[in-house]
Amino acid sequence: MFNTDIVDLKISKFFETSARVLLSFLIMAIFCAILAGIGYTFYDLRLVMQTDFHQFFKTIIVDMLTVLAMVEVLRTALAYFTEGRVKVTYIIDTVIVTVLTEVMAFWYREMEWEQIAMVIALVLSLAGVRIIAVRYSPRRVREEL
Repeated sequence: MFNTDIVDLKISKFFETSARVLLSFLIMAIFCAILAGIGYTFYDLRLVMQTDFHQFFKTIIVDMLTVLAMVEVLRTALAYFTEGRVKVTYIIDTVIVTVLTEVMAFWYREMEWEQIAMVIALVLSLAGVRIIAVRYSPRRVREEL
């Protein structure tokens, strides 16, 4: 019985160490993607002379929101690295930023009202879930006790 506890502890320690190593590589990859996104945004500044202002602003805004979505993914990975768990609010923030990126792209397309209503419903439901996640978070429940 005692040997199985030691084996379980070693397997658990190996898994935790492996996850941290892999997560470190993931964090470096996300950071490189953020740097590349920033570089690509600066590269797109050349469009100010080549296209009309609406197309230019659309491109720059979508680029910036994509970089912000990657920052939220990095924040999620760092939270898991430090706390050992993923915070739901970080994931919801990432999805909201990604959906807002798509909404910005919708401004320049013809869309049916049903599609617009679905996007609005998605953003509102994500906002509601985020409010619930903050209100009933494990940390807040512990503080109230």
